[in-house]
Amino acid sequence: MIGRVIGRVTRRLTDGWGLLILPLTAFLLAVFVYPLAGMLARSLTDPEPGLGNYAAFFGSPVYTSVLVNTFVTAGLVTLVTLLLGFPYAYLMTLARPVWRGLLMAAVLVPFWTSLLVRTFAWVLLLRDTGVINDLVPGDPVPLLRNLPGVLIGMVQVMLPFAVLPVYATMRTIDRRLLQAAEGLGARPVFAFWRVYAPLTLPGVAAATLLVFVSSLGFYVTPALLGGPKNVMIGELIVQQLSGVLRWGFASALAVILLLVTGALLLVASRLVDLRKLVGGGS
Repeated sequence: MIGRVIGRVTRRLTDGWGLLILPLTAFLLAVFVYPLAGMLARSLTDPEPGLGNYAAFFGSPVYTSVLVNTFVTAGLVTLVTLLLGFPYAYLMTLARPVWRGLLMAAVLVPFWTSLLVRTFAWVLLLRDTGVINDLVPGDPVPLLRNLPGVLIGMVQVMLPFAVLPVYATMRTIDRRLLQAAEGLGARPVFAFWRVYAPLTLPGVAAATLLVFVSSLGFYVTPALLGGPKNVMIGELIVQQLSGVLRWGFASALAVILLLVTGALLLVASRLVDLRKLVGGGS
């Protein structure tokens, strides 16, 4: 059995086209698989062999609350991003080509600026003496060192990852379906939510997956805009590495985040066909 599998793989690699995957495979092994294996090994051996790092994490409510806060924050960012990105993407399908290009440029502008620069800009805007509070009468509204500040900064970064997949799906939907539904007596709002919106679910699912998973690893934005109650696991890992030099514990934190994220993706795959979202299915 094993011989047949090895022979099949060998034939595919030697048929000419199969050799093209060898450079990519070597690259992934060198920069992805090898570091992950080293991180797992360090989490089990530093400072001493065993599961001490994992026991220290699950034995402390402080650390587990950071993990919970990470997923709650990522979930809120995903929800707010979709609420903003869905109508924006729909507006892009309705706009004329010139306006559509401007709307697309506005979405892509964040990619042209450093994340650190954008986050420091939000610090200046959200502080008590910032531009936003200068426009609000009365006492300053606390928008920095708390959850609203983290959400504002992260949503601004992740918005393109929600708009682009949803827009890519919306542009393939035949708008004559809405006209047909309205011609059969459906109200425009009813036709939109019962006919058009369900067809956008693949794009919404892809956007949800991209935004949520990407939000789990944020460090710079929560560190600068959040407070002690808004620490995410990325910030905790950096603290363990640079502050107390607990390399093994930091590796355990990364492994736990990876495993929990993988478990969530496994659950999501039971509800949504992830192969279609990444182009692997028909």
